[in-house]
Amino acid sequence: MPSASSAATAAAALVLAIIAAVDAPAGEHAARVLLLVQSSPLAGVRYHEALALWEHLRVGEPLELLREPDNPYDSNAVRVEWRGRRLGYVPRRENAALAWALDRGMPLRARISALESHPNPARRIRFEVVLD
Repeated sequence: MPSASSAATAAAALVLAIIAAVDAPAGEHAARVLLLVQSSPLAGVRYHEALALWEHLRVGEPLELLREPDNPYDSNAVRVEWRGRRLGYVPRRENAALAWALDRGMPLRARISALESHPNPARRIRFEVVLD
């Protein structure tokens, strides 16, 4: 479980990235800069639909991040879905800043960033989250 200080540090880094993007001169927005917030492996692959859907997944496809504040195992839980199907979760050690941002309505987008036929299912799918 992440310490309170590491969660606070991650949240502070996210806030600083947002402030930097918002305060950029108007001409710089024309290129549409996306800020990478996080890149992570997908957690819980064995327990949800990721392995059953493996053949259909493609790098670059959008994912949906959904908060589960009432999750009995982790109050910072962030579910990851593809086309309305649960693939897994943001890893517990990396979910505090994303949960904080989602709870505040920040415009985060996620996508599949890597697919690898690895014998360890926990290493097969990576995703990235950007601030739009």
